Amino acid sequence: MKSRDEYIIRMQAKLAEWDIEINMLVARGDEIASDVKAEYKAQVEMLKEKLVVARKKVEELQQTGDSAWNDLKSGLEVVRFAMKESINSARSRFR
Repeated sequence: MKSRDEYIIRMQAKLAEWDIEINMLVARGDEIASDVKAEYKAQVEMLKEKLVVARKKVEELQQTGDSAWNDLKSGLEVVRFAMKESINSARSRFR
């Protein structure tokens, strides 16, 4: 049980970190050239949607019993990796 709780705490911290990173990207949107602004906004909206999915997965994980948490953890790891890659891509693409 302890590892499950620790994992949830780590994921909640990661969600907070991603929220900050997305907000930084939103703030930077004002500095983006107008010809790529629509693409930038679409990228940020996609990140926000992925963050919602990740939050839902963490909530599901919190509500599961010990027997099912490994299955949900696997799904959350996929979401975590996709979110990390998407944020890195957005950051590097719109420097």
